[in-house]
Amino acid sequence: MAKSYLPLNALRAFEASARHLSFTKAGMELRVGQAAISHQVKALEARLGVELFRRLPRGLALTDEGQALIPAIAESFSRLRATLERFEKGHFRGVVSVGVVGTFATGWLLPRLGAFRAAHPFVDLRLQTNNNRVDLAGEGLDFAIRYGNGSWRNTDAIHLFAAPMSPVCALQIAERITAPVDLAEEALLRSYQADEWPRWFAAAGVPCPAIRGTVFDSSVTMAEAAAQGAGVALLPVAMFERELSFGRLVQPFAIEVSIGGYWLTSLKSKAETDAMRAFRLWVVAEAANIQA
Repeated sequence: MAKSYLPLNALRAFEASARHLSFTKAGMELRVGQAAISHQVKALEARLGVELFRRLPRGLALTDEGQALIPAIAESFSRLRATLERFEKGHFRGVVSVGVVGTFATGWLLPRLGAFRAAHPFVDLRLQTNNNRVDLAGEGLDFAIRYGNGSWRNTDAIHLFAAPMSPVCALQIAERITAPVDLAEEALLRSYQADEWPRWFAAAGVPCPAIRGTVFDSSVTMAEAAAQGAGVALLPVAMFERELSFGRLVQPFAIEVSIGGYWLTSLKSKAETDAMRAFRLWVVAEAANIQA
């Protein structure tokens, strides 16, 4: 039963000695004498009933038992150190990892990060952008903000807001487009969702022409291509308000079609931390303000 209560000082002495392969250097790091380190390691060996080091004329060598033990000890100290470093001014810094579709990140979230930090100064937000393909479990994410219809397996999904789509293009192209039928003469940039342009043309009440424009896996990249005059892109216009206000993109028609929306998703099996709760409540409230 005594093996369940290993002394912390002995574990620290072993871990430092294993890194330096020297009791003397371990003692210098821990600011104790070489004899104290040697004594602690011997006490640990006695408790475990094994030798952890071979004592050599010049230094130490880990035994097989020492080699087996050191990864677990080193990882435990590293995790403990990282956790202790997250305490600041009497608060524990929570971490929230969020996967974000790139369009939402640049068009909505990034301009609001300052407001989130001001409201929650002890929450560290870690963002990973993607092209709407994300693996919550495999990537170790707390949340993913995605575009779609809200149906993702084993996932809780909170609807943030709809994102109607409309054609946008550079000014020189917009100047020659007077009606939706004119788009048949333009390069129509598109995503891998083949039904987007047909649905917009249906909403506009005109036949959908053959779509032969470049295919993009990122709306952000597609928007930049449109701004540079490569063609007309069908995009969620609310995510490109800056480009529209600066005139880099022009929305030639008011006709919009709702194909999907943005959702805050998390694994059903994921226990919510205080930091996660803070982010969830904040992003939902911010989205509600937009709706209002």
